[in-house]
Amino acid sequence: MGLEVHVELGTRTKMFCGCSTELGAQPNSQTCPVCLGLPGALPVVNAIGIESAIKIGLALNCDIAEWCRFARKNYFYPDMPKNFQTSQYDEPIAFNGFLDVQLEDGEIFRVEIERAHMEEDTGKSLHVGGATGRIHGASHSLLDYNRAGIPLIEIVTKPIEGAGERAPEVAKAYVAELREVIKALDVSEARMDKGQMRCDVNLSLRPNGTEKFGTRSETKNVNSLRSVERAARYEIQRHAAVLSSGGTIVQETRHFHEEDGSTTAGRIKDNAEDYRYFPEPDLVPVAPARAWVEELRTGLPEMPRVRRNRLRQEWGVNEHDMQSILNAGAVDSIVATIDAGADSTAARKWWMGELARNANEQGVVVDELPITPAQVARVAALVAAGDLNDKLARQVIEGVLAGEGTPDEVVDKRGLKVVSDEGALGAAVDEAIAGNAAIADKIRGGKVAAVGALVGAVMKTTRGQADAARVKELILERLGVSEG
Repeated sequence: MGLEVHVELGTRTKMFCGCSTELGAQPNSQTCPVCLGLPGALPVVNAIGIESAIKIGLALNCDIAEWCRFARKNYFYPDMPKNFQTSQYDEPIAFNGFLDVQLEDGEIFRVEIERAHMEEDTGKSLHVGGATGRIHGASHSLLDYNRAGIPLIEIVTKPIEGAGERAPEVAKAYVAELREVIKALDVSEARMDKGQMRCDVNLSLRPNGTEKFGTRSETKNVNSLRSVERAARYEIQRHAAVLSSGGTIVQETRHFHEEDGSTTAGRIKDNAEDYRYFPEPDLVPVAPARAWVEELRTGLPEMPRVRRNRLRQEWGVNEHDMQSILNAGAVDSIVATIDAGADSTAARKWWMGELARNANEQGVVVDELPITPAQVARVAALVAAGDLNDKLARQVIEGVLAGEGTPDEVVDKRGLKVVSDEGALGAAVDEAIAGNAAIADKIRGGKVAAVGALVGAVMKTTRGQADAARVKELILERLGVSEG
């Protein structure tokens, strides 16, 4: 197995021109002679793009080239206005690295990195009139070149061997860890759902005991962690079925189908020589000064796996719980909630409970919910102060998510504060005892567990706005019963 991950950098301008990279603009409104490949237009390399590439290479334990060049990758396709892509081939900016990834059972698997190189993205084709959104069956196609020239870093692994039946799990864990590294470096948001990070899954099988690789397939542009795992698993099974029946694997690109996890044939895969790579004559070589590289190295943030281990110890959680937090995408939200004043237990409780449930229902990750860590910390503070119980706190969160305002505003609008007036609470307790004389007699007779029914009656009367623990205390006091 080999994985190629394209990361869209978060620069303000494109890789070789000054056009904006902002999303959502009108089609073809963020273009110029350079990214349209017009005659006589000369590119200028984006310095932040180079800096980001070096940071990624260092974080992946790569060697950083003392001298490297851009190359032209020649092919004709409508979304490539120049008929070539400015990329790197045999002289990448970073090479020979590795990334250690942790599988769900705690096993560490090392994925070796062949290279990380700089290139530009293509434009975007929109096929109209067909049932699938693909070119087959479409009546016409539209082209948007706003994306043409946006900076990309392509990270290519060496062949991943030895994973066996866990290969799909390794693929998912690698892309997940790589995404966390990219986010930690702050060079990209790495949102797979927005195409800011895409994975090509290359896979082949060979008979046991042989060394020569089998014919590979390449499943293109897989855009979620779950889909990376499913694509790898499907291709393993498809290759095995074809080879076991005496068939031959065709070297080709494949399309992944989210709805059922299958892949279908795309086009016959070109070999490197078919692209006729040659050095880009309009760009000077890149020769990053060693002092600059070392300065960038010393400025790298704490790497995600190291950070997770530190946080796990600080929070007192086990590996399984930490993995659940990671899978939910809640690590940064919990950290920010703690920084805003909540204790770690409360922060984890709300993000991994009520908020994770809401995120699952909406099909998003928790940090995409319309609530801030500071607001979650405020909810936790209201609970700690006794102004809210858990039931009321869930209603406050519901109101914030619905756009009703801050936690305090939701409390005021909905009238959700805990009933703390001892007189009002005592009256509700007396009413519950008077209305449930038989249960009260059982409690007086020693069946203290029956107090739950009276607590429930009081909570109903107060619309859930009483402190259940205090209600229980008052009931037992009224009945002259000790909980012990």
